[in-house]
Amino acid sequence: MKRTVRTLALAALAAAALAAPARAQEVGKVGLINSQEILDQSAEGKRALAQVQAADKKYGDDIAKLDEAIKQLQNRLSTQRLTLTPEAAVALQADIQKKQTERQRAVEDAARAMRELQARTFERIQNDLIPLIEQVRKDRGLDLVYDVVKGGVVYFNPAIDLTAEIIKRYDALKAAPPVKK
Repeated sequence: MKRTVRTLALAALAAAALAAPARAQEVGKVGLINSQEILDQSAEGKRALAQVQAADKKYGDDIAKLDEAIKQLQNRLSTQRLTLTPEAAVALQADIQKKQTERQRAVEDAARAMRELQARTFERIQNDLIPLIEQVRKDRGLDLVYDVVKGGVVYFNPAIDLTAEIIKRYDALKAAPPVKK
């Protein structure tokens, strides 16, 4: 008798587990977006990319100017080494070191500024897109919108979320006394 009840309970549990994905499939209409394509092909995305590229070019040009100044100082030191006084050679070497330090700081500052600019720009675009994605989701009756580039869900209908059910079953499984052999 106990064996029959246990078998029926296991069969019911298995049927429920198999039915849950089927119900999720019935409910779950999925849409996909490609955020990189949106950025590359939308007018606002193109403007944002151009803004980021222009800033990157400006920082690159500033660093190239420092590189040129360092090169000129190094050339001057190498060509005039024999004619410079020891004090002048030391001063010129100090100038080269200052320029190299200035260049290193400029590279670090440019990298930080570019990260900040990209983050602000892409956050602004994302904030613009979320309401549009939500509207398209509603218009098409989608339960889940997935971004293929970022590998994440942009929106999901809570009705297809199986998390609570899985937690309940997992807790029940772990709370059950171990089967003695």
